[in-house]
Order: sequence, then C-alpha cells, then structure tokens
Amino acid sequence: MIQAKTNDHIPQQKPRKKINANVIIGWSFITIATIMICLFYFYPMIQALIMSFQSGTGTNLTFTGLDNYARLFKDPTFITAVKNTVIYLMIQVPVMILLALFLSVLLNDKRLKFKGFFRTAIFLPCVTSLVAYSVIFKYLFGTDGIVNMMLMKFAFIAEPVQWLTDPFWAKMTIVIAITWRWTGYNMIFYLSSLQNIDHSIYEAAKIDGASAFQQFFKITIPMLKPIILFTSITSTIGTLQLFDEVMNITKGGPGNSTMTISQYIYNLSFKYTPDFGYAATVSYAIVIMIVIFSIIQFKVAGDKNA
Repeated sequence: MIQAKTNDHIPQQKPRKKINANVIIGWSFITIATIMICLFYFYPMIQALIMSFQSGTGTNLTFTGLDNYARLFKDPTFITAVKNTVIYLMIQVPVMILLALFLSVLLNDKRLKFKGFFRTAIFLPCVTSLVAYSVIFKYLFGTDGIVNMMLMKFAFIAEPVQWLTDPFWAKMTIVIAITWRWTGYNMIFYLSSLQNIDHSIYEAAKIDGASAFQQFFKITIPMLKPIILFTSITSTIGTLQLFDEVMNITKGGPGNSTMTISQYIYNLSFKYTPDFGYAATVSYAIVIMIVIFSIIQFKVAGDKNA
C-alpha cells in the first residue's frame, strides 16, 4: 500500500501584505511636517541652548560655561524686566480670565438679542494687527489723546493723566491694551464650553432653589475648570513673551519701567552691542519661568498629573 506523500516538510510562505497607497501618502505628510518642525523649531532651540553657554559678538563666540547664567542675577536691567513682566502677569491675566468668564456667561444667555454681533465685536480685537492696534493705543492714551479729553470733559480728572510718561500709568496702559486684545480670545473658549453643558443641570439647580450666583460657582466654574486651566497657562505664556505692545506703545520707557523680558532680548541682540550668547540665556530664563508658573497653576487647579 503506497502512502501519500505529505508536504509538511515544505515551509509555508507567508502572504505578502499589500502596502496601502493611503498609508504611504499619510506617512509622507507626517515625515515632511516632522522634518520641518525639527528644522525650524527644535534645532533653533538646541542651538540657542548651546549659545547660552557662549559669549562674544557676531560669530566670534567662545565657551564661557555658566557665566551668562550667573550674570542674570547681577544684571539690574534683567531684574527690572522680570519685575515688570511679573506685574503684567499678576494683574492682567486674572482680570482677563474673570472678564472673559463674565462675558461668556452673558453671551450664552438665550434671552440676549444680537448675540452674534456682540460675540464678533468682542472677538474682533484678536484678529487685528499687533502693530496697528498698539499705535492706535499710543495715540488714544497720549497726553492730548481722546482718553484724557473724555475724562476731562466728564470731570473725572482736572488735568491730563501722563499715561505714557508716568511709570505707574504706563504699566496700566499696557495692561489695558493686552486685556482689550486677548479677552475675546479666551471668551470664545469659555463660550464654546458653556454651550456643551447640559441645560437640564441648571434647570435642576433652579428647582432646588439655587440662585444665579450659586449656579455660577457650583456648576459653571467646576464644569469649565479644564478650560480655565488651559486659558490660564496660555495667557501666562503669552504675557511672559510680551513684546509688541511695549515696543510700540512705550518702547520700554520711561526709564525701563515698562520693559519686558522679550524686549530686553531684542535690545541685547539688535539695539545694544550684540551679545547673542547672553540674549539666548535670557530667553531660556523665560522658558524656566513658564515651566515654574505652569506647574504652580496645575497644582492650584488640583491636577493630579502635574
């Protein structure tokens, strides 16, 4: 009896997987984007970090170790710029966040008419040119500007306020300018989040006798907590990098009383004798401050992942 031959000893070939054209196209797009990000984002960051340990003018940079970082704590101009930036941060960010919350709650009211107009009007400053609106604010708050004219006309002041030449009022002018521009930006985030909250929650709270004040603090704020944290961090980062408004409205004056860290970096690079190594060191001081303030905000918000 002849036994049938088996092919068990012959290795089985695995079928080749067909490469999908969409996969190739997708990876090509990702690859291009990754290369561009590394080339124009991460590479300059690494180069700036290396440069922060060097000193000199132009291309004649020499390695100096931690000398630039030690210089930060002895530099009175840098300390002044940090103080000014922190003042803007502590005043402007809370005011802007609270104002954006208040406006978003008002504009989310179904009984309000012309909501589209008001939303557009409040958001419109965000899309205006930084230089254009800064120049307009400079003229509005000038000694003979319309702000002083209106305040004197209604007898709020007896003489013009020196908005741009007095250290205190110059800081307030910057705070007013950046609050005017960025409040609508944060308001849009809150408004979109409010529209995703189930209205039945508020109706149940009304039935239980909760006032509008209690609904705001017991329902609205807790529901918006992740968005509030997000906008607080992004606003903090933006304020620590503040440049355009100060440069165009007060130019850092009077007497460096409004100078920010970013403007100081600009001055070190292009206005004073160029010192790119120390300018890179100051820029990394901003990075460290952003990390510290972000961690603080995560901790205050009670985020367990911080």
